Amino acid sequence: MKKYLVIPILFFASCADRADKKADEPKQSGAYCFLLTEGTGGQDTTTVHLMIDADKVSGEMDWLPKEKDRRKGTLAGTIAGNEIAAVWTFMQEGVMDSIHIAFKLLSEQLTQKPLKINTANGRQETDETAGYTISYKPVDCKM
Repeated sequence: MKKYLVIPILFFASCADRADKKADEPKQSGAYCFLLTEGTGGQDTTTVHLMIDADKVSGEMDWLPKEKDRRKGTLAGTIAGNEIAAVWTFMQEGVMDSIHIAFKLLSEQLTQKPLKINTANGRQETDETAGYTISYKPVDCKM
């Protein structure tokens, strides 16, 4: 009887290990789309569309706050494991600008390190000391 109890336990333990590792595995090439809603009534949105090809990442990111200046632009970078380092080049108020962005691509979400103001130059930049605290939910890329 004891033999039968050990086998299922080992089977479920090995499945749990694979599930934990799956979130940390490198992502397959393809398209990934995400949405973040914030603000009063969720009226401020950010969309991220990523195209992964081996270790290269490209795509688009649009920050669309209600009744404020918008940022629409492209992403270009690399992925190592599940961490993405990219440059977001965008247009805001008729001026081109760019920011280094740090994402983590997990099985069911995209997370991002927050931006902060660099007091020396007054520009936004990724807070490299922060965790991945901004969380996007996956959406259909056909939207």
